[in-house]
Amino acid sequence: MRILVVDATNDMCRRLEGLFGPSGACVVRVSNLDRVLECFESESFDVLLIDSKAFKAGRADGIELLEVISTNSPMTQVIFLAEREDLRTAFSALKAGSFQYARLPLSDLELKLLVETSLERRPVYGANLLLRSKAKTVKFQQLIGRAPSMQNVYQQIQQAAATDVPVLISGETGTGKDLVAQAIHARSPRAKGPFVPVNLGALPAELVPGELFGHEKGAFTGAMEQRSGKFEQANNGTIFLDEINAIDEKVQVGLLRLIEEKRFHRLGGRQSFSCDARIIAATNADLRSEVKAGRFRQDLFYRLDVFPIVVPPLRARQGDLTLLIEAFLKRYNTVYQKSLLGISPGCMSLLESYDWPGNVRELKNVIQRGVLICDGPVLLPDHLPQRMRSPQRARGRVVIELGTPLRDVEREMIARTLRAVGNNRKKAAELLGISRRALYNKLAKYGID
Repeated sequence: MRILVVDATNDMCRRLEGLFGPSGACVVRVSNLDRVLECFESESFDVLLIDSKAFKAGRADGIELLEVISTNSPMTQVIFLAEREDLRTAFSALKAGSFQYARLPLSDLELKLLVETSLERRPVYGANLLLRSKAKTVKFQQLIGRAPSMQNVYQQIQQAAATDVPVLISGETGTGKDLVAQAIHARSPRAKGPFVPVNLGALPAELVPGELFGHEKGAFTGAMEQRSGKFEQANNGTIFLDEINAIDEKVQVGLLRLIEEKRFHRLGGRQSFSCDARIIAATNADLRSEVKAGRFRQDLFYRLDVFPIVVPPLRARQGDLTLLIEAFLKRYNTVYQKSLLGISPGCMSLLESYDWPGNVRELKNVIQRGVLICDGPVLLPDHLPQRMRSPQRARGRVVIELGTPLRDVEREMIARTLRAVGNNRKKAAELLGISRRALYNKLAKYGID
């Protein structure tokens, strides 16, 4: 558990650490109320313990602060410790949102029971909304995320939308490449024109040319009538070529000619058609490697790779998991006419420790299934797929974005290592190459439980 102590001295911190031990509680101390909101903006706490002397110190309005915390972080239990002369202040604190108060001095046993009782009565839902106060852009078109890597994607979308050059979007399956393409189109001068998506990987190779360029009647067996292709349908708009790496050599040649000449022929036809469609392509493969292997034309790659955008995997988007879960929970509450209030701590722990190989698409499907089968007020571990309830293998790779502050890097490495070894502090310290004492100090520093 995480405990934030507002105490003029360090005495209460030492007592709590002695009562619960470093593995039982992470205790963070501030000397007055002025830094409490700052702490909640960067971390969530299970218990906020306030000493009446510290409550009156500093510039912050204590009653107003308690009202803000009780409203925006309902899972946090507030305990007010009052001196005899401060009982009136304690009653005001109770009205403002404190869980309960106790008179000082307090024995160790009383203190421990007070904290344990507060945790037993803690709500199982209610996110710390104050964490969002430092967010930049949380929602961009249909994309959701505040991670620095996603902020970079948002900026690139705006830059790409201002031009008409081809865009190549790359990223793992399920990262939302189609949403990036839609966002570019929606913010471009072509927004009033059609947006035509084509999933090339889902089409048999022999049908791709006709699907893209259209065909005349009798062009091949089964062509009973004339049909326009996707490029004609996308005229004055945008065509989105998903899984561009799936097309064969013949289609690559035709696509290259279209990009260069802005014209094309239907299959079996002689008439030339002009093409005024903005091309956005996407791939989950490394096209440079495909070029080296001779499976993708180098000249076509350079024509498409004018403005590259890389969409990060979910495991590399620190802090975005909670945002996405809340969004999907709200969506499927509406779809299935449910009224789920949130997610249990045990369920959230499983979601956070999972590696998400299917990325955002997999997360969406998991929450959709959970909401559908849940009959109670919150999602529980039993509502998750079996693969997520099984022990996860240690992650062998951690993606750290260039420019990430060292503090965030260290915190992420410690948290990932602990999850990989099942929260075994001794093994984690060995893997990190530090002493157990140093590990405990860092756990307290970063608020890792």
